[in-house]
Amino acid sequence: LVTSSVTYCNPPDTLLIQQFDVAYFSHNQSVLFNISAASVQPNVNVSANLFLNVYGLHPVNVTIDLCKILGGALCPLPMYNFTGSDSIPLPDSLGVPEKIPGIAFKIPDLEGFAQLTLTEIGTGNVKACVQATLSNGWSTHQPAVEWATGSVTLVALLVSLWHSLSPDAILPYRLIDLIYLYQTIASSAFLSLNYPSVYRAFTLNFAWAMGLFSTSPSSLLQRSINRMRHITGGTLADSTSGSAVGLVNRKLSPYNDLNDLARNLAPRSLQPRDAFIGVLDSFKPSRFPTLQSSSRFVSRGEVQTVTNETSNVLEAGVPIFVNSIHIASANAFMTIFISILILIAIALAVAGICWGFFHLAGRSHKWGQSRVLALQASLPLLARAWALRLGLITFTPLIIFIFYQWTLKDSWLSILLSVIMFIALTALLVYPAFLVIRFTIRSSASTLYSDPTHIATTGPIFAQYRAPRFYFFLPLLIAVFLKAIIIAFVEGHGRAQIILVLLVEIAVLALHLVLKPYKTRGGDILSSYLAITRVVGTGLLIAFVENLAVAAIPRVVIGIVIAVIFSVAILVLVANLVLHSGIQHLLPIRRSKHELSSPTSELSILEQGDHKSNNSSEHTGRPRNPTPEHNVPLDPHVNQPYPSMTATPTSVQHSLGTQDSESITVGSLLPNRWSFSPPQSPPASASHHEHNLLDSSHQQA
Repeated sequence: LVTSSVTYCNPPDTLLIQQFDVAYFSHNQSVLFNISAASVQPNVNVSANLFLNVYGLHPVNVTIDLCKILGGALCPLPMYNFTGSDSIPLPDSLGVPEKIPGIAFKIPDLEGFAQLTLTEIGTGNVKACVQATLSNGWSTHQPAVEWATGSVTLVALLVSLWHSLSPDAILPYRLIDLIYLYQTIASSAFLSLNYPSVYRAFTLNFAWAMGLFSTSPSSLLQRSINRMRHITGGTLADSTSGSAVGLVNRKLSPYNDLNDLARNLAPRSLQPRDAFIGVLDSFKPSRFPTLQSSSRFVSRGEVQTVTNETSNVLEAGVPIFVNSIHIASANAFMTIFISILILIAIALAVAGICWGFFHLAGRSHKWGQSRVLALQASLPLLARAWALRLGLITFTPLIIFIFYQWTLKDSWLSILLSVIMFIALTALLVYPAFLVIRFTIRSSASTLYSDPTHIATTGPIFAQYRAPRFYFFLPLLIAVFLKAIIIAFVEGHGRAQIILVLLVEIAVLALHLVLKPYKTRGGDILSSYLAITRVVGTGLLIAFVENLAVAAIPRVVIGIVIAVIFSVAILVLVANLVLHSGIQHLLPIRRSKHELSSPTSELSILEQGDHKSNNSSEHTGRPRNPTPEHNVPLDPHVNQPYPSMTATPTSVQHSLGTQDSESITVGSLLPNRWSFSPPQSPPASASHHEHNLLDSSHQQA
């Protein structure tokens, strides 16, 4: 166990700390410490209280009179700078292994902290109070998960670019579903709830899907945003240079309701107290070197004071989430704004490269001229479709943090840019929706699916749904919009937030189950499963409401369950992406001669071409009786009874295998389509024709 952050829990008066690193090793029951501190007040006699909190439990709470140890060397506290590091073996009489269960060294994102308080003897005034959070090195926030999910998304994006040449391709829609699932997981940590540390760390793996990329405390981008905010009237604090967990509200994890300081400072002696004092007596202050001046500690200011009255406390929701990746709360929108600008620049560069490639290929004779010209002509339509997909992908993070920026009222330039982005995003999504609705009002939904221009440009918002349910994109966009309003404008009221978000998710699930909007049964099942996952995950978040005061350990278990539920949903969606990527066509599969000779592939191509222009029953994936509007009209010249012909002996010049079908007539034409006559003997002309064919084949043989 090691200390992960250090803060003052009371304004420093006697003791100033620059470094406070302590580690406990269970295999040899020793404590390694590296401490840099300075005592700056003379004639102070204090007692020390050591308090340990692990998941709301208090295994250690011991108070020691410093005047009774080390031969009175610490009474009064000497005024000098102390810098020391050493390893202390703990005696078995302390019984530390029995007080710290083995699971504390394995469970990810341990919730625990140690507190050292110096209280003046006689007056009871707190002279120094230091808190240090504990960690065992395990966490659900792993860079490997970020890289894995990002790589899968990037590969799916590249394959979707190729698949989008076909308007009926499923992969681009599944890509949007996958990114939205990532965004749902990340935004589930934006509510004002007491999340367990293990779940909060899990959601940080998907911060990149919101445009929030983990940065270092000295990030050039964040420093630039800080300067911009301060120049344009921003007054909110910048991100901390250390761990954000030290600034978390003490009512939340990992501190777990440390709201009564006096209660925790009450002296409680343990049975092995004498043994503990004996360990301290074995050390002498002369063993550790001293610093020349205590001004070094004061000037750095690395250890902050965090109390219920200070303004640097991080509240639940967005502040803790973004500061955990070293992004200040006031910088969140600008970080996403810059990420979106970079994404737009990359998209424009890719479009320019594609246009240049097709332009050069069109002038070359090595490529199919007609094919290249067709792709070059379709490039503007593809660009418009992917611009719409880009708007759908960025809608969730932008709308959330645009509204959140408005609640901060910090920098006028940040607010202005958020307003401009809101107008641009609204135009990008509302205008195509308006075109689709207007077209269906003037014509019909079935006509919408047969219009190639609308399919190619506005298809990303409706083409995956059945024609009667073309409007299903509207409730989904409205749901995201409502959740953004709840996150931003109902901040600080966790119970109200979770109830409203849960109602929105239940409404979306009900619409999926009732309307069944997708063209295939598999699409309805997958979308309903994802909706159920969101409802269950949101419902379990109720346990994190502060007013319910659920104990720390049950909250941790519930957080792990939610993380597993969302992880399974990611695996299911990734598997669906693989199935629709066409990878099965690259695998060597043995086919029978009948399958190789059957025209299944050619018919499939024809059916796909027919699906692009008709909303047929095969296109929708549901059984439906054919109707006149779904039939393809035939050429009247072709749609005629074939005349009966009689071949002469001299007209047969080829073998049976190469005989033209135009010169063969088998049977006679029925007088009526619906009348049938009993079998008759073949006519003479047919018999004579068959005899000539046999003679001709014998002569050639």
